[in-house]
Amino acid sequence: MRKLIAPTFTSLDGVMQAPGAPTEDPTGNFVVGRSLSWMHGMDFSASGFDGKDREFVIGSGNLIQTLQAASLIDEYNVWTYPVVLGRGKRLFENGARPCALRLVASKVSTTGVVMSTYVPAGDVSIGSFSQAEPSAKELTRRAKMTTLVSHG
Repeated sequence: MRKLIAPTFTSLDGVMQAPGAPTEDPTGNFVVGRSLSWMHGMDFSASGFDGKDREFVIGSGNLIQTLQAASLIDEYNVWTYPVVLGRGKRLFENGARPCALRLVASKVSTTGVVMSTYVPAGDVSIGSFSQAEPSAKELTRRAKMTTLVSHG
């Protein structure tokens, strides 16, 4: 059975809209599409985007999001460019199904592009930085906060 791979190019803030040219997808008055055009001339065979036992989902953020919601993507190849675009279509928009991913490979290009490969790793594991039992210092801090709130 073939793997379904979702390769994508994204900015550091998760924008994946129009990586090739300013006029590729001007939806929402998006004019910074060429910011991600550093991919031209890069060696895709060294990226993990090659292989005959794989099917690639290319060119549609909406399709990637639909497949992700149905848990059908076997691998994400994400190239993160060192730019912040601020607005545009995001790889995972509001409403994406929460899921954990495991990093299985990564490389950094000479231009600072981080090429990462992730595979699904089940549900998101919820954690906490809090200690099981609060320290005496923490109990004192909480008491002071309670006093401030009740008198403030």
